[in-house]
Amino acid sequence: MSAPDSNTSAVTSAVGVRRSARGLELALTGEWSVREAASLEAALAAVDVASVPVIHIATAGIAALDLSGAWVLRAFVQRARRAGAEIVFTDTPPDALRLVEETLAAGAAAPAAPAPRTGPEEPGGRALIAIGRYAVRTGHDLLSGSAFFGHALVTFGASLVHPRRLRPTSVVRHVYDTGITAMPIVALIAFLISVIIAYMSAQQLRGLGADIYVVDLVAIGVLRELGVLLTAVIVAGRSGSAFAAELGSMKLNQEVDALIATGVDPYEMLVVPRVLGLVIALPLLTIIADLIGLSGGALLCRYLLDMPLTQYINRVNYALSPTTFWVGIFKAPVFALLIAMAGCYRGMQVRGSARELGHLVTVAVVQAIFLVILVDALFAMLFMRMDI
Repeated sequence: MSAPDSNTSAVTSAVGVRRSARGLELALTGEWSVREAASLEAALAAVDVASVPVIHIATAGIAALDLSGAWVLRAFVQRARRAGAEIVFTDTPPDALRLVEETLAAGAAAPAAPAPRTGPEEPGGRALIAIGRYAVRTGHDLLSGSAFFGHALVTFGASLVHPRRLRPTSVVRHVYDTGITAMPIVALIAFLISVIIAYMSAQQLRGLGADIYVVDLVAIGVLRELGVLLTAVIVAGRSGSAFAAELGSMKLNQEVDALIATGVDPYEMLVVPRVLGLVIALPLLTIIADLIGLSGGALLCRYLLDMPLTQYINRVNYALSPTTFWVGIFKAPVFALLIAMAGCYRGMQVRGSARELGHLVTVAVVQAIFLVILVDALFAMLFMRMDI
């Protein structure tokens, strides 16, 4: 490469350099690829950029430019800018050069990789983190659930002063929806469960000559536990999900916000009537389940054990204590309160999307069934301690 002067041009195989009144002019020609990278670097390194205010680069003569050639050109541009020269492309900057620039800029803007953690990231640390997060979420959920229950209870107490605020028409409608329409499925389940219990008991006790105790198992099991428990599970899946879906849809459609905007308390209009309706309906369904369950046991004893109906009734009266029936009935409104509260609470939590609605409906049913079984176990221990 010959030394350039102010009016002449020195040309290499790929880099032509000329000084003019405008500054330094570079005409890039030929193939700028990985095979020519070394010679291109040498040619550009020989270009003196010191004290040059402006460098004009013409790229129209480049036959081929790959990323290696673009990297060499970028290195020259960076060197010239550090020397204080302004870079002006007389043609459109090559796409390969722009790609290199954008890639490097994106890499510089990306956040640095976090430093390796110690302690919680050790074996077992992630499990502890997951447990801690679950505990925190559960604690927040318990607090918000308690606030929801307290708000509903205060609203109910305020409505007692003005009975019309209890909205009896709405309560009756929910009694019909959760009670009357659920009678067929509750009766069918109670009948089948009592038949299954009687059949399995008869298979085990017949060999011992204790057929008569089949009546005791059916009567006590249905009236004390299975009648109310199975009815509560059915209602949780049926009415608890309906409460969550109804209120969740109203939240999505902003109907709850509209009630608040018009001065109507959504707890008074939407939550309390549903809770009262289910608290009234579930004990009635439990009585029906008890009657159908005893009838199923009588039917199986009659045809499997050849036990007369009068003998079955007498044994039922003998096996039951005065509190057996009332233990099941006492549980029913408590289970109803838990189911209605779980459904309404999750329904009022819905925000933003139908997917969240489906998720919270599922959560409402699962939590309602879990609470029913948990409280039933607590009742069993309580009644055992009380010798009831």
